[in-house]
Amino acid sequence: MKALIVYGGWDGHEPDKVANILAGKLREHKFDVELSDTLDSFRDLDKLLTLDLIVPEWTMGSIENEQLAGLCGAVRQGVGMAGLHGGLGDSFRQAVDYQFMVGGQWVAHPGGVIDYRVHIVDHADPVTAGLDHFAMHSEQYYMHVDPSNHVLATTTFEFNGCTMPVAWKRMFEKGRVFYSSLGHVASDLDVPEALTIITRGMLWAAESRRLAG
Repeated sequence: MKALIVYGGWDGHEPDKVANILAGKLREHKFDVELSDTLDSFRDLDKLLTLDLIVPEWTMGSIENEQLAGLCGAVRQGVGMAGLHGGLGDSFRQAVDYQFMVGGQWVAHPGGVIDYRVHIVDHADPVTAGLDHFAMHSEQYYMHVDPSNHVLATTTFEFNGCTMPVAWKRMFEKGRVFYSSLGHVASDLDVPEALTIITRGMLWAAESRRLAG
């Protein structure tokens, strides 16, 4: 199987380090992984359609229409997409088509880096099966989310009692899309559950190309 990880944007999320961690997990599962630090990688739709998985790891910034058209077109036609934290959920703030495809957009992380709990809400799904609730010391993401998302894990904010999705899966036409808000910096993936969720989510998303035919 083939995957493309495109990393860049705001350096505070350590995109290069996170990209290499994700690439390593995919290679453990026998993926041929290409790493790219340019959004121009999204321009060539024909090349993207040879992939099983695209992993954007690009916080904020802007994306050109042709780049976005290639990315969205590939997912629409069955290429899986997966990512985490701001690398997928706070990218290209002016690109509403992108946000619609992802199924959510970052709004705030009240209190900055804090202690919080992640609650598994779907124990039957392959992404979260066998995982218990767990603790994080990181940014707790408050997001705008699409109500059609299949939510796998949540967190509850102490200041207002709001329960917010942490991980979800969805379809974008023929393509599978997976998102986890965990992973502010590379060391967050030292939490075994956080790394397991994104790894399984990537593997789930990568299957859509095969299933789409």
